[in-house]
Amino acid sequence: MSKSQNPTKEVIPIMKKRIYRRMPVNDLQPETVSHADLGGKLVFAIDVAKVDMVAALAAAGGHVLHTICWKAPEQNPTVLAILRDFRAAGVTVEAVIEPSGTYGDVLRHQLEQDGFPIFMVSGKRTHDAKEIFDGVPSLHDAKAAAIIARLHADGLSTRLADEVPERRQLKAALAIMDLHQERYLQLVHRLESWLARHWPELPTLLELTSSSLMALLARIGGPADVAAQPGQATKLLRGISHRLLDDEKIAAIITSANTSVGVPLVGLERDALMAIAAEAYHAHRAFATARTKVAQLAATTPAAALAPVVGPTTAAAIYAEVGDAKSYHCTRAFLKAMGLNLKEKSSGTVQGQIKITKRGPSRVRQLLWLAIFRWIQDDPIANAWYQRKKQRDGGRASRAAVALMRKLAKGLYHVVRRWPVRRRDHLPRRRACTKAPASRRCLTPRATLRVRLRTHS
Repeated sequence: MSKSQNPTKEVIPIMKKRIYRRMPVNDLQPETVSHADLGGKLVFAIDVAKVDMVAALAAAGGHVLHTICWKAPEQNPTVLAILRDFRAAGVTVEAVIEPSGTYGDVLRHQLEQDGFPIFMVSGKRTHDAKEIFDGVPSLHDAKAAAIIARLHADGLSTRLADEVPERRQLKAALAIMDLHQERYLQLVHRLESWLARHWPELPTLLELTSSSLMALLARIGGPADVAAQPGQATKLLRGISHRLLDDEKIAAIITSANTSVGVPLVGLERDALMAIAAEAYHAHRAFATARTKVAQLAATTPAAALAPVVGPTTAAAIYAEVGDAKSYHCTRAFLKAMGLNLKEKSSGTVQGQIKITKRGPSRVRQLLWLAIFRWIQDDPIANAWYQRKKQRDGGRASRAAVALMRKLAKGLYHVVRRWPVRRRDHLPRRRACTKAPASRRCLTPRATLRVRLRTHS
């Protein structure tokens, strides 16, 4: 059989050898690249790595002319100088990258400083396209760069907008809060195991997360120390709780210290318990301070419109991770950014389950999951909708919860779109409020959410 009659060639393209050959950036000679081959535009497709960067220099149609490699960040200035030479010669330069964590942020910042437009291609799209263009199911740095260039040429990239400073501030504040919260929860769990052995009655009288419990253990000690100093322990509990603990509760704590059946503390065990409690107390105070800072920052951003509905922390996380809801043209785009859009995998008679894609920040979904259960407890309309949905799904609570999450996200979108943040000194007069339509007159964000839930249930 001749080559022209080979059916395999028609299905799988026979590629040339070494099509993904790369060269060091210092070996590239820009003058050897024909402007006619570029078509007036150079696509600089970058496969981001921690050190070993690879980029494809492609024409406007996505055809790769050269593939270069360099060490980041030392050789980044050399790469930027080459791109500036192309731009000086009248060639439009567009940089395309993958969202690879923080490894590409330095190069992205340098490209932005030089005024180059930057586009992003989803890593999932790059992975799924690994067999489309050459028929080989392999994926490596040079091939990934070539695929990124082709996807960009096909219009499957999005323009990266400049990072908003207030979103960066919120992300940093949330990172600090998470750091203290993680440390605080670790110490609380460790404290729980110590109390289960040495003072099992105390967690039944005070919450483990109570500042009064941690301060009592950190400053007084174990049950024997509290029993030996009842007056000092009583004064401490009244002061720490700002007299919110009644005398009966304090007396019960002192009594439990005298009658505890726990294993007595010996030697350094007492010091260890006091050290764990002291660290937990300080971590709790630091976490509370960081959470207050998050709320203060969120109050000056579009997240303030969401705070009355889901709380300042969840509102801040949504704005920091997803952005302003007004930047999305519809609710479906807003849901997709959170990973709450639906997916299905069915074929023939096989009907797959409908699930959420989870292609978005997991932190936002986690906080929304917690928010809907608070919503169910506080709002009878939300609770009734949740119970009906749960009954329709055969008692599957998780499906009803996810459906309510999607409802909440849609409601949040409309809350931001309809009610922009107003400072107290710029509130409209009551006379102006009466001119609004009856359906929108004097509705709070939470009432708006109820209306939408009742209307679209």
